[in-house]
Amino acid sequence: MGKVPLILLPGTLCDERLWEMVNLSDLADVKVCDVSKADTIEGIAKSVLEEAPDKFALAGLSLGGIISLEIMRIAPERVIKLALLDTNPNPPQPEQITGWERFIEMANSGQFLDITRNYLLPVLIHPDRRNDEALVSKIIDMAEKVGKEGYINQLKAVMTRSDQRPILAAIECPTMILAGKEDRVCPVHMSQFLKEHIPAASLEIISHSGHLSTLEQPEKVSAAMRKWLSGN
Repeated sequence: MGKVPLILLPGTLCDERLWEMVNLSDLADVKVCDVSKADTIEGIAKSVLEEAPDKFALAGLSLGGIISLEIMRIAPERVIKLALLDTNPNPPQPEQITGWERFIEMANSGQFLDITRNYLLPVLIHPDRRNDEALVSKIIDMAEKVGKEGYINQLKAVMTRSDQRPILAAIECPTMILAGKEDRVCPVHMSQFLKEHIPAASLEIISHSGHLSTLEQPEKVSAAMRKWLSGN
């Protein structure tokens, strides 16, 4: 049996490095897509589909998971397996929109990198990792590479996203839900909701991990994703 075509979708302010420590290369032909070039979830999803093979496995973390759910809405027949990591299916809340509007103002006034350092990092990763210089510098470097314009696109996309809960019951492919146990951005209850409402779903809780589970606990995430990909 050949390798599975696998599309990986990063989260906000992340690039292919979000996935680089997840060891799947012997099982899958992996492609990591850019999720910063359009300013709607539907627009990003369509750009991913244009790059993807006819049939593929799909995994997304956070924003990548939201885009993955949009792909399941518009082209479910193309996805053979689905993995949703640290993903929120709910519509945006008013207080979230207010915060994102503030971040857009900050980005446009020369404070783009301050957002990651001062506002995002304290909630993105497990408290024990906040002084991990290698991890912190990678997160900041990814944000810098995505850049201000890409970040504003991503914020506009999540601000205008639709409620994805109604489509969950229609997802038919084997689905793995994965969550960092200490995720403060997408708390575990969101992943439990996904597990309860997607018919063929399993749930993996990754201990000692915040929101960026693929960077914080790559060995545990690799094991879970290998099991998902191989169907064991």
